[in-house]
Amino acid sequence: MSLAEIPVAVIGCGHMGRHHVRKYREMAGARLVAVIDADGERAKKAADEAGVRWATSLTPELGDIAAVSIAVPTVHHLKVAAPLIERGIAVLIEKPLAPTSADAEHIAHLSQKHNTIVQVGHTERFNPAIRAIERMGVAPKFVETHRISPFTFRSADVGVVFDMMIHDIDVVLSLVRDQVTHVDAVGVNVLGPHEDIANARLRFAGGAVATLTASRLALKTERKLRAFSETSYISLDYQKKLGIAVTRDKNADVIKFARERNIEDLSQISAADYVKLVKVEPLMIQDKDALADELETFLDCVRHRRRPPVSAEDGVAAVRVAEQIVDSIKQHRWDGAAGPRVGLDADIFRI
Repeated sequence: MSLAEIPVAVIGCGHMGRHHVRKYREMAGARLVAVIDADGERAKKAADEAGVRWATSLTPELGDIAAVSIAVPTVHHLKVAAPLIERGIAVLIEKPLAPTSADAEHIAHLSQKHNTIVQVGHTERFNPAIRAIERMGVAPKFVETHRISPFTFRSADVGVVFDMMIHDIDVVLSLVRDQVTHVDAVGVNVLGPHEDIANARLRFAGGAVATLTASRLALKTERKLRAFSETSYISLDYQKKLGIAVTRDKNADVIKFARERNIEDLSQISAADYVKLVKVEPLMIQDKDALADELETFLDCVRHRRRPPVSAEDGVAAVRVAEQIVDSIKQHRWDGAAGPRVGLDADIFRI
């Protein structure tokens, strides 16, 4: 049975906006009506390529539109999204939801007040590797993430926390599902006024710990996550969509073998092949396009009037933690409590 087509528009024709335009054009169940950008020339170019109408703002003349992807600079998210939410038009807002928690909370409040669907574009949530971890039902007590890449010059107006680490903040919050109680972070700015390298350590109310590292000054691109709980260990590369899992129930024989022997006895098997002793399984990772899956899920939520898997409230939570990390970076004392160099003003490279 074919899906009823939902009329959609894309606001913002930058890097991500063009991807949204292309995916909607390819998607069954979506009818791309218009491409909108404050820069009329850029909007026309993108619209002509897609064979749809263009405009510099969303007006009634464009016809009925039920859903909109918002891919404008983050600082404009609230201004662009608010009138659409108030009109009952469902919106998918690219990550982060807003530049401040105050703006993010305002968007979430409008979504509740007008009963309008708001989904946040945390695309990594739809990465097949992350979906594989979620299917395992792991409740991690420790998570470690690394997200590094060369500088793209697309997000120089924000630091690496809101530019890149925000992906992993959302992923960690979705896996741990607990309140962050403490944040300790350090960062360095090299190319501008905002941090380009950052590391953060989060502590949660239930005892979980997470460490997140992000850099946009690396010579290579790497996106990795490791996590362990009381019953399992997981390691994955969610750029390459590769991962392994070591679980206690699958290794019951090995654990029993070890417990039946004392420390001296275990030393006798020190030359044994660890890989042969322990059952290590590959994560069952589906071959799916994360962005296409995200947009299809968004339209399905619009079609059936259901809560998005990455809600406005999820977006608020990620922005709050990102703010805490940035605040901690600004308060970091490079030489201890008595030292004068604090946060990004430390200028640690000065000779």
